Amino acid sequence: MAIIEDTFCEAFEGLCVQLMITAQDAEFLNRAANAFTALPSTVFGDAEGGIVRWLSESESIDGRLGAIVQLWVTGTGKKATAKFYDQLGRRMRQGILVVPTTAVFDYYPMTSENKFQMMDNVGHCGDGYEWIVEKYNRNLISVPIMMGYDFLIEEKLSYAPGVMGGNLWLYCESIDVGIKVGREAVKIFAEIDDVCTTFDVCSAGSKPETNFPEIGPSTNHPYCPTLKNKLPPEGFKVPEGVKSIPEIIFNGLDINIVERSMQKVIEGIIDMEGLMKVSAGNYGGKLGKFKIYLRRLGLKEDYFS
Repeated sequence: MAIIEDTFCEAFEGLCVQLMITAQDAEFLNRAANAFTALPSTVFGDAEGGIVRWLSESESIDGRLGAIVQLWVTGTGKKATAKFYDQLGRRMRQGILVVPTTAVFDYYPMTSENKFQMMDNVGHCGDGYEWIVEKYNRNLISVPIMMGYDFLIEEKLSYAPGVMGGNLWLYCESIDVGIKVGREAVKIFAEIDDVCTTFDVCSAGSKPETNFPEIGPSTNHPYCPTLKNKLPPEGFKVPEGVKSIPEIIFNGLDINIVERSMQKVIEGIIDMEGLMKVSAGNYGGKLGKFKIYLRRLGLKEDYFS
């Protein structure tokens, strides 16, 4: 059984929309969901997205295959909100509207007074020929497109503050084990509502300090196993026997969802063969609003070193 390091992960506040995308078939749905959530890193000044889970026809609003997705932007002020509205429209127009048979519904589970009006940044793709229809007890913008199947998007989409950048570091005895354990962690996250992983199994944990600020955060070199013989012993942080440290990064609609998700994932992987330690990334508590201590997640005390 692996041990859990007595540490914390540092997370940030951001704004989130949670949506349901539906389509006629799995091929179109996969294309739309993945296009909307692509380029997950805020390093590029973009928004950050992830897939929460996939839906069967019986689970979706319009009886077709579906996916629940999230989109995020760092910060909660006026500038962040304006940026979010712009990025949401861009991804909607270029990632979903252009995919045949798609529709988009608000799927934020809690009541939020904050609403984005989607006519100005998406609906007017109809060039004045768009209109409002009432279907599924919702007001939808119907945008005529050449495919012959109008694109539908809910007129108003809810958004609210949430928690970004939650993370787990999985210390493994080999690369193959890192892949296996990382994929299992992502699989467990995909079974939990209202939380998404933004990089799937992430191979490149970063740090804020860098010799090349023009490219943003760079590799967290003390934790790169292949640098064992290139760093001084005091600067090399990889424990003996560890060959791979995948990072799992996740966002959730509130802190309770993030904490419950972390607990469930750790409990689901802790006994996997080849997993040596579970830890988390932080920056000394200086950057993120939230400090999530692994010891306070309700895990068995026997798990800790």
